[in-house]
Amino acid sequence: MHIAVYLAHPRSDSFNGALFDAVVDELRARGAEVAAHDLYAEGFDPASTAAETDTVRGAHTADELVRRYQDELADVDALAFVHPNWWGMPPAILTGWVQRVLTPAVAYKLDEASGEPAGLLRVRRALVLNTSDTTLERERDVFGDPLAQIWAACVLPYVGVADIRRRVFRTVTDSTADQRATWLKEARDLAAALVADR
Repeated sequence: MHIAVYLAHPRSDSFNGALFDAVVDELRARGAEVAAHDLYAEGFDPASTAAETDTVRGAHTADELVRRYQDELADVDALAFVHPNWWGMPPAILTGWVQRVLTPAVAYKLDEASGEPAGLLRVRRALVLNTSDTTLERERDVFGDPLAQIWAACVLPYVGVADIRRRVFRTVTDSTADQRATWLKEARDLAAALVADR
């Protein structure tokens, strides 16, 4: 099984970085072929170019890293994303990854008559791990959990992913070492399930 894992946090020594390492380690221990990507460390540029948005003449990217990510997706069975909740959104680097990598003809196509998307990826399963300093009650009652909408309603179904698993670890800033150890074990269990649930 081939799984691509993406970290979107500028500090690799953050708890997000620890979650990413735990997921990658667990997947590899279970025999998965893992493409592990720390988007900041790899120098990914989230800003789209004019050529990439020119659908009239055919969108095109000259960015080798974008092309590498797109080519890799053709062989991926599952995706995993690790990122914090910043203003109810993924960090800009991951939003840019979605916009630049999951493009028409690579990740989806639109039906000419209905305008409905059809996913082009073979990926059918995804895991999203988020960190937050917002309580569950406030996230649900005040904000409506915008990250759930982004991943489970907007992005992943659009490219054909039907099985979307998400876990939010909260609140991180005031968490104890024991709590973080428990969360890391839970992240490993969720990663293991990506491989086991075939």
